[in-house]
Amino acid sequence: MEVIYEDNHIIVVSKQSGEIVQGDKTGDTPLSETVKAYIKEKYAKPGAVFLGVVHRLDRPVSGLVVFARTSKALSRLNDMFRLGDVHKTYWAIVQNRPHEDSGTLEHWLVRNEQQNKSYAYDRERPQAKKALLKYRLIGQSERYYLLEVNLMTGRHHQIRCQLAAMGCPIKGDLKYGAKRSNPDGSISLLARRIEFVHPVSKQPICLEAPLPNDKLWQSFSNLETLNTNLSKE
Repeated sequence: MEVIYEDNHIIVVSKQSGEIVQGDKTGDTPLSETVKAYIKEKYAKPGAVFLGVVHRLDRPVSGLVVFARTSKALSRLNDMFRLGDVHKTYWAIVQNRPHEDSGTLEHWLVRNEQQNKSYAYDRERPQAKKALLKYRLIGQSERYYLLEVNLMTGRHHQIRCQLAAMGCPIKGDLKYGAKRSNPDGSISLLARRIEFVHPVSKQPICLEAPLPNDKLWQSFSNLETLNTNLSKE
């Protein structure tokens, strides 16, 4: 576990793909329990450690996760996420280049609980929820393209579903149309950056997750060079 930021009220960690944020039916140890154990040991806390889960990432996704260390922070963070006052930026590696290098995607998503999958439609349907995101092409390698994504709504599997609907499924995401899985079972989606006003101190917070330690992600570490190559096309 890599701690990106911590103080008395919040702790932000970089989640690895394959980890679950909160306990589920698998019985696997969730990231929340790992963070609790870290706090208990580091600060020699007696008894139970308070830790509030305010948002989650899908199991195969990596990147930043914010936890609350106090009830005051938990209540305020919950309100901030609900009101859209927490700004999250994602990076997604896709095999197909989008028709437009930047744009806004608008779909109506219907969630299928049994399949744990969402379906995108161009028009409103019964039980559908409106989904909006902005994307832009920020880099490319020999075979893949790197998109930066900003969510304007928070829907189930939204980025995965909407990029697939655009014809750009995320690398490794078999559920949404990728041709093959990633060797480690991950999908190439990273919660890269998070920005918000601290719920207690009111100071602006801007944090960035490290790139996963594999060759493809690391090939996107020098975006200045990559963007120069894009501009020449």
